Amino acid sequence: MPFNEPGARGVVISCQAPEMSPLRDSHVMAQLALAAQKAGAIGIRAEGGADIAAIRAVCSLPVIGIRKHWYAGSDVYITPTKADVDTVADAGAELVALDATPRPRPGGETLAEVVAHAKRRGLKVMADLSGSEEAKGAVDAGVDYLGTTLVPASAEDVRPGGPNIAVIRRLAEANWGLPVIAEGRFATPGDIVAAFGAGAAVVVVGRAVTDAYALASDLVRAANEFRESLVGPRRLV
Repeated sequence: MPFNEPGARGVVISCQAPEMSPLRDSHVMAQLALAAQKAGAIGIRAEGGADIAAIRAVCSLPVIGIRKHWYAGSDVYITPTKADVDTVADAGAELVALDATPRPRPGGETLAEVVAHAKRRGLKVMADLSGSEEAKGAVDAGVDYLGTTLVPASAEDVRPGGPNIAVIRRLAEANWGLPVIAEGRFATPGDIVAAFGAGAAVVVVGRAVTDAYALASDLVRAANEFRESLVGPRRLV
């Protein structure tokens, strides 16, 4: 598993598409994974059994699998339950990423129980954190990697819409003895270098590489907003 090699630094590409995107197709996700592999990525992050299985069938890189699912009464939606872990494991992923925040999980399951179940299924576990203060709970639960996936936008970000490098540094300097996986709003080569400089072992990049629908929407929205600023609101006649 390359994520644990001493001094390893590499990029994982997240191959996902939201429900409304025309790219939401397992064959498309598999082709994106192949492109990432050819470009030199060290791993893939993918969501759902169908996409994970399709990627696993054509791509030799390690797959960080997740299942996004909302359950009534819980705000945890990234691989919330043991059953969701089973979906990831059955599809062929080597790692599972899951929400490792202290929020209540569906069905009363605990983080430690879900992590232990993943280990029994032979998976390594990545903790998706929303802040460095959550690391101890994740470490105590037995995770293998600490990730910044759920860290929200804040004044600490390197730029508006950019990643939070400070939280990566705090996780690395705390010396939990686990690799730090940087994820969340990474978009430029400078972002990648900054994350490695702060102590990350791996950087996950998704939207900026694989979500052509979202990127095109951003550009079109900017053009429309500029045009509207010139002509003003349309008047009804």
